[in-house]
Amino acid sequence: MPFTTLEFDAAAAELWSDALLDAGALAVDVADARAGTPDETPLFGEPGEEGTAPWSVARLTALFAGEDDADVALAQAAAVLGRAVPACRRARVEDRDWVRATQAQFGPIEIGDGLVIVPSWCDAPVGAIVITLDPGLAFGTGSHPTTRLCLEWLQAFLERGETLLDYGCGSGVLAIAAMKLGAGEAVGTDVDPQAIVASHDNARANGVAAAFELPDALPVRAFDVVVANILANPLILLAPVVAARVRPGGRLALSGILDAQAPDVIAAYAPWFTLRAWRSAEGWVLLAGERAGATR
Repeated sequence: MPFTTLEFDAAAAELWSDALLDAGALAVDVADARAGTPDETPLFGEPGEEGTAPWSVARLTALFAGEDDADVALAQAAAVLGRAVPACRRARVEDRDWVRATQAQFGPIEIGDGLVIVPSWCDAPVGAIVITLDPGLAFGTGSHPTTRLCLEWLQAFLERGETLLDYGCGSGVLAIAAMKLGAGEAVGTDVDPQAIVASHDNARANGVAAAFELPDALPVRAFDVVVANILANPLILLAPVVAARVRPGGRLALSGILDAQAPDVIAAYAPWFTLRAWRSAEGWVLLAGERAGATR
């Protein structure tokens, strides 16, 4: 199956992407042309970045059913845009067992002391606390530093029988881990309906009774522990909402925060918590603290 790679200024890349899809491309990917070099521009998906060009030069890769389809689509897209057919590089994607190839990229992930995240196609280690979790539509397989930080924090600080809310649950891995670590109750919430479905499925696969709801359906109550692994900007905007979910004397752990963003997040939660950096990993930091108002 052939694919074609082109480079454009970022403003033109979206136009060419849409035109190639309309002309018959099976798929189009737009990425930083400087990826893998010192000039790469990191992109973290913070709210407010939509509509801005994240990099100056974009690499566009288009997949086609056949060689002739690529030629026809490029000519048609160029005509629609009123531009010349651009120079491009051609290559092929060889047929292979893509399911097996994808599975080979994922193996067991050891978290801290004795907690292991295991894809369903791998053997579970004996004697470990095992979370069965396959990569899917929702964020959170345990491989990202922000998720690992949350899991390590839960291992260190979650006490048996406590109630926990995972705010921005993604795959549900934190709520599932909490139940496996002895929580009395774990609830997850996310604005993405697919995340709620994925979390329910993952909880069922792990034999735990964690509950998952959209934010509007979440009962009004506070929890012993709240964990939120999102991003700095939404964490700042949601500070009053998240803080209200922690009971007096309860604990809060926030992740998805770059080291340089920590002071702004700490300031946003200062009316309720004295947050401190607990641990950092690969440029990300987890902030944690206890809500004032009661002794534990």
